[in-house]
Amino acid sequence: MLDMITMMPAEYKEASHFELITRVTAIKKRMGDRLFIPGHHYQKDEVIQFADATGDSLQLAQVAAKQYQAEFIVFCGVHFMAETADILATPHQKVILPDMRAGCSMADMANINQTERGWEKLKQLFGDTILPVTYVNSTAAIKAFVGRNGGATVTSSNASKMVEWAFEQKDRLFFLPDQHLGRNTAFDLGIPLTQMAVWDPIREKLEYEGDLDQVKVILWKGHCSVHMNFRVDHIEQIRREDPSISIIVHPECTREVVGLADDAGSTKYIIDTIAQAEKGSKWAIGTEMNLVNRLKNDYPDLHIRSLNPTMCPCLTMNRIDLPHLAWILESLERNEIHNQITVDKDIAYDAKRALDKMLSLSSKKQESVRL
Repeated sequence: MLDMITMMPAEYKEASHFELITRVTAIKKRMGDRLFIPGHHYQKDEVIQFADATGDSLQLAQVAAKQYQAEFIVFCGVHFMAETADILATPHQKVILPDMRAGCSMADMANINQTERGWEKLKQLFGDTILPVTYVNSTAAIKAFVGRNGGATVTSSNASKMVEWAFEQKDRLFFLPDQHLGRNTAFDLGIPLTQMAVWDPIREKLEYEGDLDQVKVILWKGHCSVHMNFRVDHIEQIRREDPSISIIVHPECTREVVGLADDAGSTKYIIDTIAQAEKGSKWAIGTEMNLVNRLKNDYPDLHIRSLNPTMCPCLTMNRIDLPHLAWILESLERNEIHNQITVDKDIAYDAKRALDKMLSLSSKKQESVRL
């Protein structure tokens, strides 16, 4: 559930960058341990400089929940990340999103009504042979749906292990909401593309040609608007310009792009790969532009570029900016709480079942739980 949206006063947009930095720095010092600010890797530098922890969505939610002394968790990310933080937080903690407009187009591509209708139709086609799993980049309601139906969440780091587990439970997998992560993960595990179908929630139709008995993976027709902007022609152009460049992409990219790249992996995997890269090596990276630029600055001894030369940062993620952060923090100091994210208790209970299933299995397999 989203708190009533309050508009940020104009004074914060009119304040200078230096003034806002000074004010946020002072507030953080005054609030001390009462405040914890998680910042996602895709955030702007003007925001990430104030993060108490930087990372991926699930990792940040877990870290925030362990800050027991923190009364306020001001999550610099998007809606689904703040929801996950609220699900994992202790009762006395309040999760705040600096700008309610900060959403995720991928997560919004699967709403609960569409999902429940699709699930009933798929059960009519395949009976009790399907297990749902959802990428953590999904709403709390979708996570709860998966939890109620015996499934689990996945991250792009542990997707392979979780998909293997899912196939130990059922003959078929229903993967939400990102078709590309699901397709790339299943393909890497040896499942041919000919055994993958796509569920179109708008037309409420299964996209598949052939014998339905052959279907092993059903992919929700959703995608990341950022990673869809990396294309085969970008790779071909870079190969022509300089064959010595290594290309690494996120598995939210299309199968064709991942297949042509030199490597693919989660945000953490990309960061770790660049950190360990040989001095002077050349890299084209297929992920969000703020992170690519930050890696360029952090590793000046490498030659780093975006796979897409005209790439823009994630627009919804970047709605969290310094003025909104300053406004939210100064409001909290005045005991004014805006933009609190709270998840209904019943939804939180079922969503946590899906999250706990993944965390338990990942722990047993000594697998990272980072997105």
